[in-house]
Amino acid sequence: MPVMRNIGTLYQCLDEGGQGDVQPIDDAALVWYGERITWVGKETDLPTDGVDGLDDGEAHNAGGYIVMPGLIDCHTHLAFGGWREDEFAMRCKGASYLDIAKQGGGIMKTVGQTREASEDELFDHASIHRWFMRCFGVTTVECKSGYGLTVADELKLLRVYKQLAESEDQPGRIVATLLGAHVVPPEFKGNRTGYLDLLCEELVPRVAEEGLARFNDVFVEQGAFTPDEARRVLECGVRHGLTPKLHVDQLRDGGGAELAAEVGAVSADHLEYTSDNGIAAMAEAGVVAVTLPMASLMLRQPPLDARRFIDAGVPVAVATDFNPGSAPCHYLPWSMSLACMMNYMTPCEALKGATTYAAKALALDGQVGSLKPGMRADFIRCFIPSVELWFVQMAPSYIGDVYIAGKQMLRSRGMKEGEGRDA
Repeated sequence: MPVMRNIGTLYQCLDEGGQGDVQPIDDAALVWYGERITWVGKETDLPTDGVDGLDDGEAHNAGGYIVMPGLIDCHTHLAFGGWREDEFAMRCKGASYLDIAKQGGGIMKTVGQTREASEDELFDHASIHRWFMRCFGVTTVECKSGYGLTVADELKLLRVYKQLAESEDQPGRIVATLLGAHVVPPEFKGNRTGYLDLLCEELVPRVAEEGLARFNDVFVEQGAFTPDEARRVLECGVRHGLTPKLHVDQLRDGGGAELAAEVGAVSADHLEYTSDNGIAAMAEAGVVAVTLPMASLMLRQPPLDARRFIDAGVPVAVATDFNPGSAPCHYLPWSMSLACMMNYMTPCEALKGATTYAAKALALDGQVGSLKPGMRADFIRCFIPSVELWFVQMAPSYIGDVYIAGKQMLRSRGMKEGEGRDA
């Protein structure tokens, strides 16, 4: 059995405890067999009896640095055509999200570029982003459609995610989400009901029939969909076995958090303008809040105040919202640092938000996101003595070894094996 020794601090990130309780173990060791963790604890307590083949010639040395669960990015728009870098300059001059959309930019610009891209082109593009994410310690990625907005183009995006999930060259878990209700496409201008009919009568049933998505998401916002429209789409998804997710309260309080609680959504994401009543409803219903600080920063929106959610008993996950316009960066550790600086989360709270609670936001709790016996052996080693110092310095070079399902998928060449924490 392989064993990782000489771990300065191992962060277990168990579900129990509060947002900031990451259950650190100093001078730790980690043992796994196949895809599953079999033992975690102090290295001095490593079992010597009844464990056949411990080490088995495969000792792994953490060099006195930290080990944590593989990171989980629970909100991305991974596959798309083109970029929207021109909008960055527009925002620098003061243009708002809605201003840009009215000028033909935003989501609809990406929809046009995505429709023109072939499935192979989208796969190649998404594969590059997935590789970078893995280099940054991300072992599980949620991926939304939403840039096709026709039955054929939405299916094209979801088939890209299925191909990624099945690719031996792209290790790590891919979780697909249907976001057909991103915005109303131009061909249905003046016929919103017609587009909702298309979603509910054609797209959702096809996605469910082909097993292309686990979740059904709706963007509830000015310029997108109303709560009543979202309710219809989400209830249709539930009838076809798709679990609700929601983009809500990003640009104003539109009652989205209350809707998420009502429909039993696994998560509600953005939430910059959520009311106290919305937070209370989410807490009662057990909905995970997902903060996307990179989008808040890029759009100059008031960031979510995580303290309000945490104090109310709502778990807060952290994700990138990676997309070609409002959050064009797939570096999840930077989002975690931003969560500390913008969302008033501590480093340990942000770590739990990108592991334990991100898993919960994908209904994967009990499978990934924690380091304990029985969990999948997804973990990373970072060349830094503490998570606090990592988020202060925000340096991607500290990402070391990445293990997915017990296999070492990325080995850093930046430090020699066995170097200590003072190297």
